[in-house]
Amino acid sequence: MAKEQFKTMIGGQALIEGIMMRGPKLDAVVVRTKEGLQTEITTRKQRKKGSFATWPLIRGVVNFFDAQVCGVKALMRSADLSIEEEKEEKKESSDKLPKAAVGLAVALGIGMSVVLFFLLPMLIAGLLDNVIQNTLLLNLVEGLVRITIFVIYMLLVSQMKDMKRVFAYHGAEHKTIRCYEAKLPLTTENVRAQTRLHPRCGTSFLLVVMVLSILLFSVATSLLLAVFPGLALMRGSFLYRLILIVCKLMLLPLVVSVAYEINRWAGRHDNLFTRILTAPGMWFQHFTTNEPDDNMIEVGIASLQAVIPEEEGTDLW
Repeated sequence: MAKEQFKTMIGGQALIEGIMMRGPKLDAVVVRTKEGLQTEITTRKQRKKGSFATWPLIRGVVNFFDAQVCGVKALMRSADLSIEEEKEEKKESSDKLPKAAVGLAVALGIGMSVVLFFLLPMLIAGLLDNVIQNTLLLNLVEGLVRITIFVIYMLLVSQMKDMKRVFAYHGAEHKTIRCYEAKLPLTTENVRAQTRLHPRCGTSFLLVVMVLSILLFSVATSLLLAVFPGLALMRGSFLYRLILIVCKLMLLPLVVSVAYEINRWAGRHDNLFTRILTAPGMWFQHFTTNEPDDNMIEVGIASLQAVIPEEEGTDLW
């Protein structure tokens, strides 16, 4: 693997038989169909410098929801394009996806993630209120349950036949970006030689969210009990557990925002500390990425080339 020469802000997402790449000004969805590569490019809405959405601890949540909406649209579009008996009228109708459908899909996706990876661990840990009196230890147990559920979930998903191809496209996306960051020509041979692991992957971000929640939830619980000492007398009751769950769920946007800032900082630096910080996410990508074939690599190259800015350097991370 060639050494990284710079870090790009260009990132992507694996789709159904395709890849979406997001550059500083353009988004590209490239899907392989029976007729060849189908490419669709859209212009990204630019935020004004200094706007509310670009503030630290605000931009993390804004970018997270923006990525979810864009990702759902791209997945729906790739599903349409990958249908073998594609019809022109269907293609035209799917270009304008109903906002309600996209909004519902995003809400369901986020809602299921919150229930599975946050609410369920909270409920399980809540059953140990009377057994574990130490707040930090209880939140640590909750965090370990959360990470365990997440790991098991991803391992099960990675064994699904259809997801194995999606994860291979995920690998192609990483390899292509690695090749671009090494400033090598974007050829199939050069891309194939790169590692499929990337420190700025969304998998690393999710693991940072999981770990960070342990710390922030512990601090928040301690502060809550300090400000309202009467709550300690309710320990073990349904109301006590409900109050803690609601407070923790309200903190989720803060957890996402802080995790985004940590990933942003770690992505701009390459030293022993950042390598240790990103190591768990890098390791976990062995399960969320697979080695792509040359056809998948071609999709990765096409999608990346479509969003590379004309002015060199404007896509620096």
